[in-house]
Amino acid sequence: MTIDPNAKMPESLEGTQVYSVDPLIVRSHYEIDYLHSYAQDSEFFRALGQKKIMGSKCKKCGYKYATPRAHCMQCGSETEWFQLPNEGKVHTYTTCYFGSEEFLKETPFHLIMVEFEGVDSLFMARMVGVSAEDLKIGMKVKARFRRNQKFSPTDVYFVPDKE
Repeated sequence: MTIDPNAKMPESLEGTQVYSVDPLIVRSHYEIDYLHSYAQDSEFFRALGQKKIMGSKCKKCGYKYATPRAHCMQCGSETEWFQLPNEGKVHTYTTCYFGSEEFLKETPFHLIMVEFEGVDSLFMARMVGVSAEDLKIGMKVKARFRRNQKFSPTDVYFVPDKE
């Protein structure tokens, strides 16, 4: 057993770049490789490459999820895939001024919760092509898809629908 009340964290000779002191803004480098499986959600990501958004529907109670679920959160039964419409409306939104390393260069950006007719839950995605002052709850939106699929949730995004 080691008990050392004088223990210290290792120090480095690297300094920190400070861009502002009020508020304090510093530069931090962050990088990671992450290998993961989409498992039961694989069909959702494959479908994005075909310009389709897939949701899941409970086989027993019929509850429809805009974001995939293998089992119903209402009754616990298995779900099956169904295709969501490519049109919906903004249920709510936020503008992100900070993001993870992958999205930091794209800030600020808008995230919306899309409401699809006849679907019981919401779908979160990026909103592009609209300024913050013009983004409104209830705005009609249409799905667009990246030309070069990354097998990422950002392969689908929304733009204002011509009303």
